[in-house]
Amino acid sequence: MVDTVRQPSACGAATAWGRSRAWLVAVALVTPLVGCNFEGRRLNGQGVHLFQQGNLDAAQVAFQQALAHDPQNSNIYYNLGRVHQQRGKQLQSQADLQKAESYFHLALDQNDNNRDCYRALAVLLLEQDRAEQAFTLLEGWAMRSPKSAEPRIELARLYEEFNELEPAKEKLMEALKLEPNHPRALAALGNIHERQGDYAQALADYKRSLYYDQNQPEVASRVAAIQLSMPRLSQAVSAQPPLTPTMGRTFTTRNRY
Repeated sequence: MVDTVRQPSACGAATAWGRSRAWLVAVALVTPLVGCNFEGRRLNGQGVHLFQQGNLDAAQVAFQQALAHDPQNSNIYYNLGRVHQQRGKQLQSQADLQKAESYFHLALDQNDNNRDCYRALAVLLLEQDRAEQAFTLLEGWAMRSPKSAEPRIELARLYEEFNELEPAKEKLMEALKLEPNHPRALAALGNIHERQGDYAQALADYKRSLYYDQNQPEVASRVAAIQLSMPRLSQAVSAQPPLTPTMGRTFTTRNRY
């Protein structure tokens, strides 16, 4: 497939949900709490701290040492990928970006439902003008996880990156059929409705999202903004608790795009 089929939106109303730079910022390094021995967990945590300080070389050493203690931990491979991704962007190093891509695939070999890894890899592909591969990556994840909302939410993010709001909405509706009270899906749907001018529905979506996860300052800010500009609307809209979600499944594959 040709990677120039889709072009990122030039729309000035950039949001926290759909722009690749904000998308990647939202992806934090991971400190494994399960399946990692004490020394590996300590070294990984040290690497996260060093990465946050901007000391990429020392962070890389710490993650490599952690990996030696726990070679099957998906999160450590992912963290190494993020080090190379960050260095590749800073130094414009293609070699580092290639290593980042390899580490992300190794992470997914260990856990094919590593959401942060899929997100980071999709951003890497977008920044290399490989949009179709990014879509194929996330679509494949969705196919392998038919009962999980997460890949559909990430696909919606990607569609919105290219200002394809209706396909994004369709993916979010699919996600909410699987997990009706998923706060991120509800918040993302509210964002799309707001961009489309459907403020009543946007407010309802945002309020439902906050009902299930109050720790979302960006969503709370959007609710406050809508209520301030449309006080009558805010009185008519309430959050309606949806149904209980289903659980997802885990699959593995190497041929991702």
